[in-house]
Amino acid sequence: MRILLVDDHVLFMKGMRFLLSELSDDMECVEAKSYELIEKSTTDTHFDLILLDWNLPELSGLPALQMMRERFPESPIVIISGEESPSTIRQTIEAGALGFIPKSSTSEVLTAALQLILAGGTYIPKAALMDDHVTSTIEVKKPNLLDQMSPKQFNVLLKAIQGKPNKTIARELYLSDSTVKAHLSAAFIALGVRNRTEAVYAAARLGLVPLSIDE
Repeated sequence: MRILLVDDHVLFMKGMRFLLSELSDDMECVEAKSYELIEKSTTDTHFDLILLDWNLPELSGLPALQMMRERFPESPIVIISGEESPSTIRQTIEAGALGFIPKSSTSEVLTAALQLILAGGTYIPKAALMDDHVTSTIEVKKPNLLDQMSPKQFNVLLKAIQGKPNKTIARELYLSDSTVKAHLSAAFIALGVRNRTEAVYAAARLGLVPLSIDE
């Protein structure tokens, strides 16, 4: 498993590298201190996971996230940051990040978050999940999702909340783009959400992770 860690804080990067090495014996961690260094130092176009600091030198925040998504379209990106405002967290999810890990998290929380993310789930801080704006627009109940949607619809939903675009989902599941859109629409209705951003939040609140489903 290959992970790209982009952060300009040496001590934090060292701690993250240690945590990542504890999670898997075959973990390869590639490090960079800025987006510019990534462009200069690697020609790789795919990582199993990218951990991106929200505040980087020269290029940071939403512009950095957008550039990373263009540079690594197939790789899930998770933001790590000292900022913890619900509005910032929601911005990152709306821009295509798979999750958000505050740097203030304890080592136990960091480990649990990384394990969830590496399992294909989503991690959003509890405070952000309880934000008034989110709770007023997403009324998540805990249904038996498999009873409310077909296996294909569920698989499409899982790939969508992993940050994969419709064309990638269509290719991986051997479906047409229109079929992916239809399955995703049905899955949103079953989950009680209106779009991908709300689906990611709902998945985090439900602790939703990929399951093995026969198609």
